[in-house]
Amino acid sequence: MADVNKRNTDRHQVVVIGSGFGGLFGTKALKRADVDVTMIAKTTHHLFQPLLYQVATGILSEGEIAPATREVLAKQDNATVLLGEVVDVDLEARTVTHQVLGRRTVTSYDTLLVAAGAGQSYFGNDHFAEFAPGMKSVDDALELRGRIFGAFELAENMASKGEPVDHLLTFVVVGAGPTGVEMAGQIAELSRKTLKRDFRAINTKEARVILLDAASQVLPPFGAHLGAKSKKALEDLGVEVQLGAMVTDVDERGLEVQDKSGERRRIEAVTKIWAAGVQASPLGAMLAEQSGASLDRAGRIGVNPDLTLPGHPEVFVVGDMIALNNLPGVAQVAIQGAKYAAKEIKGRLEDKPAQEPFKYFDKGSMATISRFDAVALIGKVKLSGLLAWLMWLGVHLIYLTGFKNQFTALIHWTVTFLSNDRSQRTATEQQIFARTALSRLPKGATELVSEPGTFAAEDRRAQLEAQAEEESRLTDAGARGRAS
Repeated sequence: MADVNKRNTDRHQVVVIGSGFGGLFGTKALKRADVDVTMIAKTTHHLFQPLLYQVATGILSEGEIAPATREVLAKQDNATVLLGEVVDVDLEARTVTHQVLGRRTVTSYDTLLVAAGAGQSYFGNDHFAEFAPGMKSVDDALELRGRIFGAFELAENMASKGEPVDHLLTFVVVGAGPTGVEMAGQIAELSRKTLKRDFRAINTKEARVILLDAASQVLPPFGAHLGAKSKKALEDLGVEVQLGAMVTDVDERGLEVQDKSGERRRIEAVTKIWAAGVQASPLGAMLAEQSGASLDRAGRIGVNPDLTLPGHPEVFVVGDMIALNNLPGVAQVAIQGAKYAAKEIKGRLEDKPAQEPFKYFDKGSMATISRFDAVALIGKVKLSGLLAWLMWLGVHLIYLTGFKNQFTALIHWTVTFLSNDRSQRTATEQQIFARTALSRLPKGATELVSEPGTFAAEDRRAQLEAQAEEESRLTDAGARGRAS
């Protein structure tokens, strides 16, 4: 059964799918438009994905890079936020169906903005995900934090009993793009500086950090020069950079690698991080099937030059989901595309001429390697070292949503970069195993909640009232601590 979400208004209805850069900036760009906006997203937060690796390695908390979407949009009166995963889009009926814990809701639209983003790609080997989490969500980052810090804890226990710990103190990052480079650099700094005095039975500075990639260089989009500089900087940190190495299998205790020569070998490592590829949201395939639009190997959907779906000018698709002019899968593409779409929506309502085709303005690319060291490519300008790192710091601080998050992030960065300390080191078993446990339930988390109308509320109320009365009687009678 599905409820129907109805807005009591005759205004133009815009539905936005996703709360990432495209969804949030598109919604905010419609703040003063004569429309009602309904954002539907499967998380309650807006995630600043470029800083996920800092959550995973204990520098920032998840709240600093993932503010509540409702809080961000609280002052936008024409915006409504609904939690749920979109499971169906009916282009003919102009409806979107989403669900949360088995409850389905159908929302009608006049204009649809799809900004559902992309997830991790394991190149057809999705079973790798259980042993090598990606870096696309808060859940990913918290699980990796638990795995990374938990590996050191387990190694300390085993080393104190004289047992081998090499497999626990080996950390493998798969993928030498920006995410992989940043993750490998931070794990190296964590083991060699932050944790070096915290353990007694193990020497954390001896931990192996391995960066694998099937490609022949680090950071291919940055060019050969910056790629070579990044590789040397990583090796100076102690990272083992292994290029031309393709992962062929992953299990709980390690992974199998095939080198360019064809030779196969095994690396024993409990902690693996997957940063090797992306796959567009499955909504792209759903839209392509209904519209006849093309779909590439990564699941990106072909759109018109004005970012609309072929045959459906009322549907805009932006960000990592689209295949248009070889646009990169970066935040700025989503932001600029969403603003373009919002401007077009407002223009149509005001009977203005259509805009020129969407044109992406490349503001450059940046990646950190370690503290005080980064690389930046801005047009034809190539920078590395401290200057690039300061630019990276400023840009990421500006794009963090909300002054509160900018302020707290700046404080944590100051503490970390000046003292090597990291305040977000809490890790629990639940972070590591909860998602795997839920995935083994036939219906996931839905199995852990009651069906509508099946909860015996009155019986539970009576139990709680009786318990409260007894607690109050014991206190008033001074009977606590006395034998019955």
